[in-house]
Amino acid sequence: MVLSNKTVVVITGPTGIGKTGLSIQLAQELNCPVISADSRQIFREMKIGTAAPNQEQLELVPHFLIGTHSIFNYYSAYEYEQEALAITNKLFQKNNTIILTGGSMLYIDAFCNGIDDLPTIDPELRENLQQKYRTEGIESIRRQLKILDPDFYTQVDLKNPKRVIHAVEICLMTGRPYSELRTNTRKKRPFRILKTGLDMDRTDLHQRINARVDKMVQEGLEEEAVNLYPHKELNALNTVGYREFFDYFDKKTSREKAIELIKRNSRRYARKQLSWFRRDKEINWFDPKNPEEVITFVNEQLTNK
Repeated sequence: MVLSNKTVVVITGPTGIGKTGLSIQLAQELNCPVISADSRQIFREMKIGTAAPNQEQLELVPHFLIGTHSIFNYYSAYEYEQEALAITNKLFQKNNTIILTGGSMLYIDAFCNGIDDLPTIDPELRENLQQKYRTEGIESIRRQLKILDPDFYTQVDLKNPKRVIHAVEICLMTGRPYSELRTNTRKKRPFRILKTGLDMDRTDLHQRINARVDKMVQEGLEEEAVNLYPHKELNALNTVGYREFFDYFDKKTSREKAIELIKRNSRRYARKQLSWFRRDKEINWFDPKNPEEVITFVNEQLTNK
């Protein structure tokens, strides 16, 4: 069914740039709900370190996929695609416009373009590989991937355990190389997608990121990390803001250095995000210091569709 009068407005951009505030402001203007596209804010145990919307913000407009899952349950971009689309279809029964906001590149891409239909992984196989990773390290999994799928081995980010392990899972589940199953065919959505992105002067962005990290620490990031420390091997916790504190708890660095590294790694992640999003020519870019420009643009696009 084609939903020609329905639109998803995407608000994306790097970490710390103000996506949450703008999405709420726009949602109030349009009287519409917000779906998160943040691969860490979806976990209920990671509120402070992911700068998840607080209770007051959540009450301003309806939000979805914030704190709805646990770090103890595996969650993939494919599962996000299916869940976010199901929520979208339900919300479109009462809304003509929905806002999708976040900076997770794979989640945005999965929602807008779709990802390949891959098999569900057997839980026992997943646990076996996770155990192998915990006991032997990522290098052992890399060697296995190089044997099972040498083509994908040359493409994947070998420093990302989640991607490497998942590729091995698919190879073992299907008996075929993961690279053969990836079609990279863009899926056509039955609704309109209007993409907006936020960007600003690098010095200003870095100052905002540094200030946000200081605010997280003041709000209790260290205590949150202490509570999660016993589970530090979980993939969800391989995240800026937590792994640096874990190193401090392991006496590999000082507290002051850990906080400085959180700021540095957050800035690096922001550059990576911008590099990724800049390749998407469908994104209309705005400075977050001028939110009225985004609101005017979206209103004009919705009026003229």
